[in-house]
Amino acid sequence: KQMKLCHVKCLYILCTWRTNNQYLSGKMFIFPRETNTAHVKLSPLKQNFNSVTVCQRFFTDLIRGHVHFSLATPSYSNTFLVYWDGTDKEFEISTMDTTGLFGVEDYKRNTWHSLCTTWDPVSGLVQLWLDGQPSVKKFTRSVSNIRGSLIIMLGQEQDSHGGGFDIKQSFVGMMYDVHMWDYVLSTCEIQNYMDYRSFTPGNVLNWRAMDYQIIGQVLLENRAMVCL
Repeated sequence: KQMKLCHVKCLYILCTWRTNNQYLSGKMFIFPRETNTAHVKLSPLKQNFNSVTVCQRFFTDLIRGHVHFSLATPSYSNTFLVYWDGTDKEFEISTMDTTGLFGVEDYKRNTWHSLCTTWDPVSGLVQLWLDGQPSVKKFTRSVSNIRGSLIIMLGQEQDSHGGGFDIKQSFVGMMYDVHMWDYVLSTCEIQNYMDYRSFTPGNVLNWRAMDYQIIGQVLLENRAMVCL
């Protein structure tokens, strides 16, 4: 009996749930505890592109640093990384392993936040928007385009292509409405996203038609109980 129980437990931890083109409107991912395994792997609709915009909504009570979005290629584990540094109270936006730092005043725990980040690889400029407030634009790295075998994750920060997870960098909380575009969204489009108005869904990642894998203890639940 003990061997059977252990076998069931191991299967639960290592299970992978794959759905294709799942309509996620009204749903949210829940990352219920610290772990160096549990994450959601997102399948992009494109592999090569020239610019990046990523938007998401999240809720967490974490004080320590934690990842919000991790995109890795074989050449760069931090091809595009959005990370909160709990010690210095700033967002770190890394593009091809080069990091820009963005201090914010209104990053609060136990509150729903809307977050967008943009990167124009031609100019090398990165900008962050939190709850409708834009940051200054900062230079990180200038390249011609982004290409390679993309691995995109929520919940874990990739220190290698598809792995190298650190439990103290994992995300704990709730997340939804994740979109990614292969261009820099206009100010009006970002503001529409921030204000829950109509906006053009992501053409790289689209929450309304998402291809994803859940690995480990990540839950998908209705968002009906959340009052916005």
